[in-house]
Amino acid sequence: MQIFLDTADIEAIAARAHSGLVDGVTTNPSLIAASGADIFERIGEICAAVDGPVSAEVVATDFDAMLAEGRKLAAIAPNVVVKLPLTTDGLKACHIFAGEVVQTNVTLCFSINQALLAAKAGASYISPFVGRVEDMGGDGLDLLMGIREVYDHFGYETELLAASLRSPAHVESAARVGCDVVTIPPKVFDQMICHPLTDSGLEAFLADWKKTGRKGLA
Repeated sequence: MQIFLDTADIEAIAARAHSGLVDGVTTNPSLIAASGADIFERIGEICAAVDGPVSAEVVATDFDAMLAEGRKLAAIAPNVVVKLPLTTDGLKACHIFAGEVVQTNVTLCFSINQALLAAKAGASYISPFVGRVEDMGGDGLDLLMGIREVYDHFGYETELLAASLRSPAHVESAARVGCDVVTIPPKVFDQMICHPLTDSGLEAFLADWKKTGRKGLA
C-alpha cells in the first residue's frame, strides 16, 4: 500500500520524504491557501521534493475551465496528478485527460455509484472521504469495502485512494480492506510510527545495556 502525505507544507513533506516511506502527496486549494504560497510555485516545490505522484486540484467548476487549469497544472512537472471534483463536468474532464494520458485523481467521492462512474471515466485514482462520511453518520469502512469489491469484480484499474483519514486506526482499516493508497496528514504519519510499548521496551533494553558499562557497539 502506498502512503501519501495530505499537506501543502513543504517543510513537513521534506522532513518525512527522506524516510523512504512517503510515496506521494495530495494537496488542495485550501491547504495551499493556508500555507500562503503561490499554488503553481508550491506544486513545483512539492514535485521536486518527492518522486511519486503529487495531486494538484483545479478550482474551476465548469468543463472548459477545468481542462485549461488541469493542463496548466500538468505542465508543472511529470509527476503532477490533476485532481478533479466528482461532478458531471469533472467526470467529462477526467475522460478527456485519460485520452491525453494525463493522470487524474477524482475527489469528493461519497458513494459506490460515484466511484463506479469515475472508473468508467478513466480516473487514475478515486478518493472516497472516509472521515466526512463518518461525520454524517455513515460507515466509511463500508464505503471502501464496497468500492474495492466493485473495482475488483469488473477489473477497473483506477486506484482506490482512501482520503479524509484522521487516525492510525483509519489507516489500518484502509489497509485491511486492500486500498491501493492512503493519504494522511503528517501528524497521522508520525502517529503510525509510535506505540507506548515500543517506547517502554526500548527504555528497558537501554537500561539493561547501561548496566553493562558499555556505551555502544562500535
